[in-house]
Amino acid sequence: MPERLAAPWRFEYVSTADAQAKGGCIFVDLPAQSDDRRNLILYRGRTAFVMLNAFPYTSGHLMVAPYKHTARMDELDDAELLEINQLVARAMRWIEAVYKPEGFNVGVNLGQAGGAGIPTHLHWHIVPRWRGDTNFMTTVADVRVIPQSLESAYDHLKAAVDADAPGA
Repeated sequence: MPERLAAPWRFEYVSTADAQAKGGCIFVDLPAQSDDRRNLILYRGRTAFVMLNAFPYTSGHLMVAPYKHTARMDELDDAELLEINQLVARAMRWIEAVYKPEGFNVGVNLGQAGGAGIPTHLHWHIVPRWRGDTNFMTTVADVRVIPQSLESAYDHLKAAVDADAPGA
């Protein structure tokens, strides 16, 4: 009998994927709400925000997204592009303070064919990496082992965000 690895937190993603595809957008809906901790929003800028990925590749996997609902980079103005890049750099600093990674993957998946899970809204992924972090689970079983709860990751990263604030 094959081994089984329970991942009950994935049910929320699987069960809501169709609803998200039919008009909802986490990058619009969640920032419109006020409960940042519940929605995993770590930082709100003027034109963009930073949030934890609810279905991370590694602990500390963050995303930066503009408030503007667009799938096209050329629809962002210079101020939006500048702030997004500044937030990517700050997010890396926050992750380094908490997780001490040895490297990063930073990128944008454009369109469904480009691998975007939410192809209707641009978002940047910041994924901390460590030597040897791609073990047999990822390679053989297409399973990722995340050793920290989202709540714990949020609390640790939020402390780093708050410590990085001007005047802190």
